[in-house]
Amino acid sequence: MQTLDKQKIEKTMDALRKNNMQAYYCQTAAEACEKVRELMQKGDTVTHGGSVTLGQCGITELLKNGDYVYLDRSAPGLTREQVEDIYRQAFSADVYLTSANAVTENGLLFNVDGNSNRVAAIMFGPKSVIVVAGYNKVVTDLDEAFDRLRTVAAPHNTQRLKCDTYCAKTGKCVSLNQPGSKLGDGCGTDQRICCNYTVTALQRHKDRIKVILVGEELGY
Repeated sequence: MQTLDKQKIEKTMDALRKNNMQAYYCQTAAEACEKVRELMQKGDTVTHGGSVTLGQCGITELLKNGDYVYLDRSAPGLTREQVEDIYRQAFSADVYLTSANAVTENGLLFNVDGNSNRVAAIMFGPKSVIVVAGYNKVVTDLDEAFDRLRTVAAPHNTQRLKCDTYCAKTGKCVSLNQPGSKLGDGCGTDQRICCNYTVTALQRHKDRIKVILVGEELGY
């Protein structure tokens, strides 16, 4: 378990604000859920990417309480075509919720996706994007973010999604066996989840992205 470094959190929040993103700190997952409630309006059309963190915070349950028009990608009985339609409807949502694979101390969001509906919505479309991340996802720089992806985020998520990949079986990316491996290297299977890499830096649309850092270990 990591030790919470409050100075590191403050530095990260200051950097996010300099990059035109709102930044908040919540001590607990429950507080983070309440902050999300504050950042939305009743009647908003809302949806989210796949995220363990949102579930741990009770945010997906919040979205189901009837106060919002919830585009629920996990609703029972949906066909793959209907799920993909929700992915596209997300671009017109009032609020899109997600976590991040890593948040750097200099205010960058690092995310990697397979289907890439999540990274696409972060970059463009929804009026407001709310990112919720446990302090375990705060890293020094993009090099550390890439290492975190290969040793923590990708292996855990492929195991969760039951993907037949090298990292799901071994707990690390195959690229770590390759001297001089770089961003984009990895397995060649059709179940790979590391397909599109995005770095969210200085934002042209100030305060569209809100980042809530939480003083608990959450997600992968």
